[in-house]
Amino acid sequence: MDVKTAFLNDDLNEDVFMRQLEGFKPEGQEHLVCKLKKSIYRLKQASRQWYQKFDETMKKQYFIKNQVDQCTYLKMSGSNFTILVLYVDDILLANRVNGILGLSQKAYIERVLTRYNMQHCSPSVAPVVKGDVFGSFQCPKTEVEKEQMRMIPYASVVGSLMYAQVCTRPDIAYIAGMLGRYQTNPGLDHWKAAKKVLRYLKGTKDHKLTCRRSDSLEVVGYSDSDFAKCKDDKKSTSGYIFMLAGGPISWKSHKQQLTTTSTMMAEYIVVYNATCHDMLLKNLITGIKLVNSISRPLKLYCDNSAAVSFSNSNSSTGAGLYLDTK
Repeated sequence: MDVKTAFLNDDLNEDVFMRQLEGFKPEGQEHLVCKLKKSIYRLKQASRQWYQKFDETMKKQYFIKNQVDQCTYLKMSGSNFTILVLYVDDILLANRVNGILGLSQKAYIERVLTRYNMQHCSPSVAPVVKGDVFGSFQCPKTEVEKEQMRMIPYASVVGSLMYAQVCTRPDIAYIAGMLGRYQTNPGLDHWKAAKKVLRYLKGTKDHKLTCRRSDSLEVVGYSDSDFAKCKDDKKSTSGYIFMLAGGPISWKSHKQQLTTTSTMMAEYIVVYNATCHDMLLKNLITGIKLVNSISRPLKLYCDNSAAVSFSNSNSSTGAGLYLDTK
């Protein structure tokens, strides 16, 4: 098929084509392309084709897709149920022993430690402590310093930490996000902080997310924020976590987009963001049909009395934020 015809013909939009490989072009037919009968890796259509095939297969097995998170499927048969979670091309599988569900990344953490020659390091008691300061003032200033940092796999280590915190380690969410801010130009202080997190993971690699069987399933959220702790732009960092059956089910730590002028405003912003996520979780869990109390308002705790009072006042701010927690 001619290259121009293949890529410009509207009738062929659903088809996928690729150019002939080097060394396989017949003489006089170099302008032709190959039509693929199946999707292959590295094509932009491949991931979509894979999901459509997976979704079709799940429906044949009587799984119901969650409308909020379309990578979550539920299958119920009497009092038995199966929840299936799809992540790219992996499926999350878990079983309960004595009413306990645990998620661990011990094997992954051990591989990361070995990859960066930290498997024999001394464990650290905490990934970050009060008083630790990070900022662009710690970034390399001279070409010699920059060249020294080019030999250090800083971005790779931070990426490994982020993968761990996204899956099962909310305890390193703050420091992983903080270190990620300096990936374009990290300094030795940032690198030392990253290795400190690795040492912390060494001592806590057996830790796991644990949920226990309970007769009262209720989603409870907690939010918090520092105030203007970023040394570069004086912005605050927000954090929230939601618990169910004694274990965390969703969490986030991120720098706020607004520059706040008080601790109340910094706390109010994270309460607002947590409430938005709260509503998403409520819709998601409703589709799973396992938490009866989800029909009631979810609880969200904040440790700043001024932010709580302002939230309950049904008032609006100059920034255009509005929150009603009633």
